[in-house]
Amino acid sequence: MRDRLLILSVFVVASCGLAYELIAGALASYLLGDSVLQFSSIIGCYLFAMGVGSHLSQYVKDERVLDTFVEIELLVALLGGLSASALFAVFAWSGESFRLTLYALVFLTGAMVGMEIPLVMRLLHQREQRFAELVSRVLTFDYLGALAVSLLFPIVLAPRLGLARSALLFGLSNVAVALWTCRVFRAELLRPTVQYLRSLLVLLVLGGGFIAADELTRWNEKAIYGDDVIHAETTPYQRLVLTRWKGDLRLYINGNLQFSSRDEHRYHEALVHPVLGALPWARRVLILGGGDGLAAREVLKYPQVQQVTLVDLDPAMTGLFSRSAPLLALNGGSLRNPRLRVVNDDAARWLEQHAEVFDAIIVDFPDPSSFALGKLYSVPLYRLLSRHLADNGLAVVQSTSPYHAPRSYWSINATLRAAGLATTPYHAYVPSFGEWGFIIAAHRPGYTPPQAYRVPLKFLDREATRQMFFFPPDMQPWRVEPNQLNDQRLVHYFEQDWSQVIR
Repeated sequence: MRDRLLILSVFVVASCGLAYELIAGALASYLLGDSVLQFSSIIGCYLFAMGVGSHLSQYVKDERVLDTFVEIELLVALLGGLSASALFAVFAWSGESFRLTLYALVFLTGAMVGMEIPLVMRLLHQREQRFAELVSRVLTFDYLGALAVSLLFPIVLAPRLGLARSALLFGLSNVAVALWTCRVFRAELLRPTVQYLRSLLVLLVLGGGFIAADELTRWNEKAIYGDDVIHAETTPYQRLVLTRWKGDLRLYINGNLQFSSRDEHRYHEALVHPVLGALPWARRVLILGGGDGLAAREVLKYPQVQQVTLVDLDPAMTGLFSRSAPLLALNGGSLRNPRLRVVNDDAARWLEQHAEVFDAIIVDFPDPSSFALGKLYSVPLYRLLSRHLADNGLAVVQSTSPYHAPRSYWSINATLRAAGLATTPYHAYVPSFGEWGFIIAAHRPGYTPPQAYRVPLKFLDREATRQMFFFPPDMQPWRVEPNQLNDQRLVHYFEQDWSQVIR
């Protein structure tokens, strides 16, 4: 029975170790962007640290193996369990030291986890387990634990508990291993009472943290965003944070501002009306992204539009903006409009699986800050898009800033052209973002901007529209490559551009 408990502890230890690694990677992606870089560097640091820990385990004396195992379990519980809350706090209150703290925590946690498995193997070996059987059983449960948490974390734990509580839950699991080790092997511990008291102290710290996790996260996010956080949610796809200051509502996705209610009308009018104002006959409209319903609000101003299909990956996003009273007031209840159909699916998959043709297509994806998002701005996706665009229809793509991110902007233009579409670039000033860019795409050249609009607008008129299609000398085209899936040049351009702007 004791040997079985030790083997079971391997399962828990492996689960917790991988969980801390995933939590650190997800948190770094939310706060720093570029998920591939963050996960790659964190996994590399973590595995290296585990190797260091495995090496250090040989210096633990045989008579101290069991006590050291308990002590390391408690250290891992504290470091890993408090890691997400601590990293949120560091990013909020001392952003310049975030990366150092992140990799220090990852390294220390990895080193501790790296010591655990060799110590368990030594304990089993001391109990006269055959070496071949010992290695086989330990590694089997180690890999099973890793599989279990790799499935539970993205599907259940992160969406339901959030990162901070998920980390604390796994910390409590490490404490549970320490406590049952103290109980089962009490006679073999050098200082059982001391180990019990330590375990109970760590249990109280982590239990208190678990109870207060939501409040701590809100406190830290208020410091990060500067305004009151009125809604925060971790979904399987992203972190949604909604803030309010006086009359200004702001939405952040993975830490990036998506809109401010004070000036979002400029962005969404510039996105929608140069297309629909030039298509008085348009009846069917497709919106890709735009789960906040703000682009849909503008589309539905046109009485001739009979059907709008909105495809957004995250049901939490469309659900939030279809039931919250202040958000319904902002988007005019567009997501509840009988002319609009909401589809929660991956845009590329939906385009592949459906053959509908639309008179106008509005593409309102988040910026290409990661490879997962970069694929939505690629030549293959734009070729798919062109198949769904009516012969004389128009599409428009939000395309980041031609002033702050010129490589990114003109790469999107080059990508649309590489997909066989004729393009018309334009831009508008949105105070929250600065100069922001859009690109109209069609099967043939010859687009002409509208001279007037038949729907009520706050920002656009004839002169404002004319100025949008004029590029001054400091926003002239750049010679850049289109974005192919095999190299994702756009993501590199985006990182290069914004690294020179964001301090």
